[in-house]
Amino acid sequence: MEKAIIHKKRILLTGANGYIGMRLLPVLIENNYDVTCVVRDKNRFQPSSDLRNKIAVIEFDFLQPENVFSVFKGLHFDVAYYLIHSLRDTDALLNEYEKISALCFVKVAHLTKVKQLIYLGGISNENKLSPHLRARKNVKDILMQSEKSYTIFEAGIIVGSGSASFEIIRDLVEKLPVIIAPHWLNSKCQPIAIRNVINFLSNCILNEKTYNKTFEIGGPDVLTYKEMIREYAIERGFKRYFFIVPFLTLRLSSYWLYFTTSTNYTIARQLIESMKNDVVCKENSVRAILPQYMIPYRVAVQMAFLKIAQNMVVSSWKDAASSSLHHLEINQYVEVPKHGCFRDKRWIEIEEENVEEVADRFFGIGGSNGWYYADSLWLLRGGLDKLFGGVGLRRGRRSEKDLQPGDALDFWRVLLADRKNHRLLLFAEMKLPGEAWLEFSIVRNKHRSILTQTATFRPHGIIGRNYWYAMLPFHYFIFRNMLKRIAGKK
Repeated sequence: MEKAIIHKKRILLTGANGYIGMRLLPVLIENNYDVTCVVRDKNRFQPSSDLRNKIAVIEFDFLQPENVFSVFKGLHFDVAYYLIHSLRDTDALLNEYEKISALCFVKVAHLTKVKQLIYLGGISNENKLSPHLRARKNVKDILMQSEKSYTIFEAGIIVGSGSASFEIIRDLVEKLPVIIAPHWLNSKCQPIAIRNVINFLSNCILNEKTYNKTFEIGGPDVLTYKEMIREYAIERGFKRYFFIVPFLTLRLSSYWLYFTTSTNYTIARQLIESMKNDVVCKENSVRAILPQYMIPYRVAVQMAFLKIAQNMVVSSWKDAASSSLHHLEINQYVEVPKHGCFRDKRWIEIEEENVEEVADRFFGIGGSNGWYYADSLWLLRGGLDKLFGGVGLRRGRRSEKDLQPGDALDFWRVLLADRKNHRLLLFAEMKLPGEAWLEFSIVRNKHRSILTQTATFRPHGIIGRNYWYAMLPFHYFIFRNMLKRIAGKK
C-alpha cells in the first residue's frame, strides 16, 4: 500500500527583509515549512545562502494592488504573515498607505486561498491612541473584516539586537551620562524579548485555538521607560542621571530624540507620540494557548549584547531605507551614472599577498571602525546632516564584519557588497543637493593588483555644482589619505 504524500505547509511571508521577517524566516525553515518571501526589491533581500536555496522570492509592492492578479495567479498558501509597516512623514499619508497595503494583502489572501492570516501590531487598548498606533489598529480592523481566519498579536517594546527600541535605549545610555528627558519617560510599558515574539508568531500556525483572536503579548516585567533605561545602564555597568522636564512639547521631544540617537525624525515623532500612553497588556490569554518561558527584561538585554559581541545581528530597523529613498528604485543606482557627474577617482597599487587584508579594511569601513582618515570631519559632516534633518552618522552598521546589500552604513546605504570580486558600492543618504556614490574595488591581473576608490556626485542644478566645488579641498585630503590608509600605506 502506497504511503500518502504529506505536503509541507505553505507560508507566505510579507515584509521578509524587515526586522521581524528576517528573524522569523530561519525559524520557519527550521520547522520544515515551504516559505515564499515577498519583498519590494530582490536586490535588497540577502538572506544567507543556505536559506536562499530553500525559499521562493516574489518581488511585489503592496501599494500597487493592480498587479495582484498577474503576480499571484495560480499560487496557493496555507498561512500568510502580514509584517508590513509604513513610516510616513504625515499622519494622512501613514493611514492611506497602511490602508492600501492591508487591503491589497487581503486581496492576495483570497486569491491564493489562504486559511490563516497572522499579523504583528502594537498594543492598542487605550481609548486615545497616537496616529502611529491608530494606523496599526486600522490594519487590524481590515484583517478582522477579511472573512479569513486571523491571529493577531499586539506587542509594545520589543527587545533584541537591532530593534528600534533597543538601539535607541542603547544610544541614550552609551552616549549620555546625564539624560534630560520629557515627562513621557514615566509612562509604563511591558517589554518583550524578540525570541518570545518569534515563538508566538511561529507556534500559532494553523492552530485553531488562535483563530479569530487578538492577543496582547508582553514580557514578565512592567517598567517605566525611565526604569528600562536605568536597568539597561546597570546591566552595562554605567551610572546615569535623569532630569525630567515637564514642559517639552511633542515637537521638542521628537527633536531631542532625533539629535541624541540614531533614529530619524519621522520615527522619533511616532515613538514619542506612542510613548505618551501606557503600553501594558490587559489580557494574557495567549500564555495558556501558546505557553512558553517569558524572558525578563534584563536577560533580554544580556542576550542582545551576546549577539552583538558575536557579530550575529541578523536584522536591524536601521536597514529600512531612509525617507529620502522612498520614491527611488534602489536597483537603478547599482550602476553608477557617468554623464552629468563629477568624479573623484583614485587608485593605488597593492601587493598581491595583501589583497584580502585590504578588502577587509574597506568592507569594515564605518561604524566603530571609522573612516580611516579625518574621523572628526566625518563626525562634523554627520552632525550637520542631523541639523538639516538627515540621518547622520549614528546609525553605524549592523555588523562589524559583515555587509549585505540594503544595510545602513552611517549615512550611506550599501548597494553592492561583493566579497568574491572585491567590490563595495555605497549610496549616500545624507542631505545633499544631488546624489552621491562611493565605490571601492580591487582589480587584479597577472602582474599587479590595484585598489580603486571612486566618489561620484550627480548635482541638482547650480547649488549642487557649487557644493561640489566647495568640497574639493576637503576631498583632496580626505579621499587621498583614506585610500592610503585602506591600502595599508601610511
